[in-house]
Amino acid sequence: MLFHSSVRKELARSFGASLVVLVTIVMTMTLIRTLSQASKGSVNPQEVLMVMGYSVLGYLPTILTLCLFIAIVGTLSRMYRDSEMVIWFAAGRGLSSFLKPLFRFAWPVLLAIALLALVVWPWSNQQTQDMKDRYGKRGDLERVAPGQFQESASGNRVFFLDKDTPDNKSGRNIFISTNDRGKETVTSARSGRIVNIGEDQFLQLNNGQRLETATGTPGLKVSEFEEFSSRINSNELGPQDKTPAKALSTWTLVLDPTAPNRGELAWRLGLALAALNFVVMAIAVSSVNPRAGRSGNLVFALFAFVVYYNLLNLGQNWISGGRASFVGFMTALHGGAFLAGVLWLAKQHNSWSVPLLRRKRASRQEPAA
Repeated sequence: MLFHSSVRKELARSFGASLVVLVTIVMTMTLIRTLSQASKGSVNPQEVLMVMGYSVLGYLPTILTLCLFIAIVGTLSRMYRDSEMVIWFAAGRGLSSFLKPLFRFAWPVLLAIALLALVVWPWSNQQTQDMKDRYGKRGDLERVAPGQFQESASGNRVFFLDKDTPDNKSGRNIFISTNDRGKETVTSARSGRIVNIGEDQFLQLNNGQRLETATGTPGLKVSEFEEFSSRINSNELGPQDKTPAKALSTWTLVLDPTAPNRGELAWRLGLALAALNFVVMAIAVSSVNPRAGRSGNLVFALFAFVVYYNLLNLGQNWISGGRASFVGFMTALHGGAFLAGVLWLAKQHNSWSVPLLRRKRASRQEPAA
């Protein structure tokens, strides 16, 4: 009982500290990227915090897995360094006996990772995509920021105006440059407002001037008006033809097993299986010589983590492109990683050694004749 409680308490402290640090780093990086997207007009500036929150939720499976891996490796390496392992080994506790307290601590985290990967990840991506689409399909007048030149949704118009109402339905000092069907038109007006006629929206301009030229034809047509209406559809972008696979629910991916959907499903299931494998691998990686320090183990652990997750991404691309089968890749990567972790743990637990390496050590220790 003392053995289990002491291991779990130290794991909880290390896991909590790692989680706070990594979440802070990810939130800072996500905030910078979201602000960059908002400055480019891809994200509503008023929804920056919401987009950042959904993005962090999507990263949580990876963050929790890395925190769990670091906590186990750091805790066991510290026990090796302070010779606590010697005490537990002398008390009859082998290295495999750490599996039970580790999994008793890790199972809520593993369950949370599986739920986040299978349920929260597609939901957060869907929410982010909906906000971007909704902001991208806003009306042309709503698209314009006061005092800035801005393209319309279709890209064939450039607007400039000063908004002076809270509902963004009217403005003043309006400038519109249009390039459509071989004609270039520049329209300016003192004021204007949005008028709904049926399902279409029109910008009704008052007291202005219109300059029109035809491409390849000399001459300039100048006209003045007291009232002029210009059509500005609010849904020029239109709905997306197809929802990306990362925004589809897991059940939808199972019911529609296309190549991109199988690749996305392999990624989500891979997050949960990778977290399970890392618990087993962390015990074997943590074995260290007390005199050599533990920095080497942590570096190797982080390297193994990066390689594993790069293989996950590579497998997703291979399955989506039809170059690898879903079952074959999942079995080779996750089954192979689990088998390698178990064999490595068995080697550490039973003090197995490779005969070739053993002969080399013996030859080095023999005195020269």
